[in-house]
Amino acid sequence: MTEEEIIGELRGCDALLEGHFLLSSGRHSAHYLQCARVLMDPERASRMAFALSQKIPRDIRNKIDVVVSPAMGGLIIGHEMGRALGKNAIFLERPEGTFELRRGFALEKGAKVLMVEDVVTTGKSSREAIEAVEREGGEVIAEAALVDRSSGEAELGVPFYPLIQLSFPTYADGDVPADLAAVPVTKPGSRKK
Repeated sequence: MTEEEIIGELRGCDALLEGHFLLSSGRHSAHYLQCARVLMDPERASRMAFALSQKIPRDIRNKIDVVVSPAMGGLIIGHEMGRALGKNAIFLERPEGTFELRRGFALEKGAKVLMVEDVVTTGKSSREAIEAVEREGGEVIAEAALVDRSSGEAELGVPFYPLIQLSFPTYADGDVPADLAAVPVTKPGSRKK
C-alpha cells in the first residue's frame, strides 16, 4: 500500500480524530488515531496487516515463531499479522499494571517473537511488552506497528517496521498551548497510568 492509500483507509473510517486528547503516554495532542476504527472492518484489517507484513524484511519474517501483541490496542492487528505470516498470535494483558501472558498462553524458551502494536508514540508500552516477553522466555526480534507517531524517535531496542509514520505535535502537561488547553480533554487510550 502507498502512503496515500493508507491515509485513505484511515480517513475512510473516521479513524483520525481531532480535539484534545490525553494519550496513553501521558502527553497531550490535538490529534488521535483511533486504530480500533481502522480494524473494525475485517477486510480492511486484513489488507493493512498484509501490507504491514511486507514491510518486514524476508530474513526477519523467516525467523518469526510467534506474534505477540499487547492488549488492548495490539490485539486485532496482532491477530491479523499472525494470519498474514501464517504464525500463531497471542497477547499480553495488564491485570495488575504489568504485562503478562495469561489464558494458558506460553512461549517456548528462545521463541523468536514479532511484537505487534497498533500505534507507537513514545515506545513505553512496547518496551514494557518486550520486557514481558523476555521474562516469559521469548526473544523479540522485531516490532511492527500500523502507525509510528514518534517521528522515528522511539527507542525499542529491536528493529521497528511501521506501516506509516504520522507526526502530530504532542505536549507535556505544562506545555499544552492555550488554544488546545481550552478544549475539553478526552482520554481514549487503554492504559490507566
